[in-house]
Amino acid sequence: MKVEYNEKDKLLVLKITEEIDHHIAEKIRTRADFEIQKYLPKKVVFDFNNVTFMDSAGIGMLIGRYKMATMFGGSINMINVKPNVKKIFEMAGILKLIPIIEEKGGINNGRAI
Repeated sequence: MKVEYNEKDKLLVLKITEEIDHHIAEKIRTRADFEIQKYLPKKVVFDFNNVTFMDSAGIGMLIGRYKMATMFGGSINMINVKPNVKKIFEMAGILKLIPIIEEKGGINNGRAI
């Protein structure tokens, strides 16, 4: 996972670089928790550009990061979600909590889709 933080906007972008199964979800969870606690961002964005597979462990990981970020007063969004992964989010009801945003105009100006 690659991490980018924009201090001016208090924006933390977590770019997931591999498929999300139980083992990888635990690694992402640990790193994301560290980065969220380190920066206390106003907005956390998970970039799923390189993710074509995700199981239920990924859903659990996202819900946990949602709870953590909101506990610190932040929000979470997702970008670059492939159609098959989006379908998993839709079936699980995740999009009611964590919207997918468009990148037009940049992440800061993204709109929920």
